[in-house]
Amino acid sequence: MNIVKKICITLIVIGALNWGLVGLFNFNLVTFIFDNLSVVISRIIFSLVGIAGVVYVVSCLLDMKDID
Repeated sequence: MNIVKKICITLIVIGALNWGLVGLFNFNLVTFIFDNLSVVISRIIFSLVGIAGVVYVVSCLLDMKDID
């Protein structure tokens, strides 16, 4: 597994945990941690999580295409 996939998986897990906390307890961990710094930092983190999800899905689809 290359480094890009590892980074993507890490960001996806962080995003999944955050969404779980939001869904269960209405608690946004990213906003809580970075609230003092800036709303922009939170938006960057959310964007990185979303991009990581797209990159990982595309890489998985390409890997499946190579198997056929």
